[in-house]
Amino acid sequence: MSEPNRYLIAHSGVQIPRIVYGTAWKGERTASLAAQALAQGFRGLDTAGQPKHYDEAGVGMGMAQALNSDLSRQDIFLQSKFTPMDGQDPRRLPYDPKASLAEQVAQSFANSLRNLQTDYLDSLVLHSPLPDRKEMLEVWLAMERIVDAGGARQLGISNIYHPDKLVDLYRMVRIKPAVVQNRFYAQTGYDREIRAFCHRQGILYQGFWTLTANPAILDHGTVQDLAETYQRTPAQIFYRYLTQAGLIPLIAAILIMATSPGFRLGGRPCEAVQHEVHQRLPGFEAQVAGQGADVVEQAFPRGQFLAQ
Repeated sequence: MSEPNRYLIAHSGVQIPRIVYGTAWKGERTASLAAQALAQGFRGLDTAGQPKHYDEAGVGMGMAQALNSDLSRQDIFLQSKFTPMDGQDPRRLPYDPKASLAEQVAQSFANSLRNLQTDYLDSLVLHSPLPDRKEMLEVWLAMERIVDAGGARQLGISNIYHPDKLVDLYRMVRIKPAVVQNRFYAQTGYDREIRAFCHRQGILYQGFWTLTANPAILDHGTVQDLAETYQRTPAQIFYRYLTQAGLIPLIAAILIMATSPGFRLGGRPCEAVQHEVHQRLPGFEAQVAGQGADVVEQAFPRGQFLAQ
């Protein structure tokens, strides 16, 4: 993949790989899997200050193992999250629950930097909106101070499924969210309105649960036929389609990398996948970025899923 096509750029100016490795629920395998993901070519890692689901220290260890003369910290897009109390295990907290919200953000962020063995994050994400608007603003202002101090390059928000809440946040804050990370599935109409707003504002949309929630697409004959034609897995075909449509999938599995050149999923195959997606999953309105056989110059390498 040529360098311009490997990344998308948010309004913040931060470039984000078109696919990001998600590190949730890896447990004791986190360090080895994070190192392996980087060795296999991933350049984006997503984690969170939420010990019950993420092992940030493991991500930091894996990243440290992978760094070498050919791979520096600056080559990696590193994203973590501040998780409010309602998303935490009270027995395993990265901050003092009695502290103010602003202090909780600061404590969680400092803990993330220690765990990840870094002095900055490329992206700091609020893991979920707070129900109280005043508290939400307090948390966001604390995150803005981290950006102002050079600790994070951009901010984002996750698990926000009501367009009006995203618009309200965007309007009331000084540093606008640069990424939205949501569960990508039919029950929310594939976030059609939210993705449209993100597109207008230069916010990049990251999707998780991409495979788990969409078995009908992976099993469909069109995707199966394309997988056979290109000698890829159905998951690779679907991920290729999503990246060409401008979404950033969080991938929870590692692809075995090969030295064979990438393939081009041209206009007609993309249109075929898009047609089936529209037919079977109404509400998914992503449009393929470009036309013809040269839509994107590189796709996923040959291989299979190695680890979940």
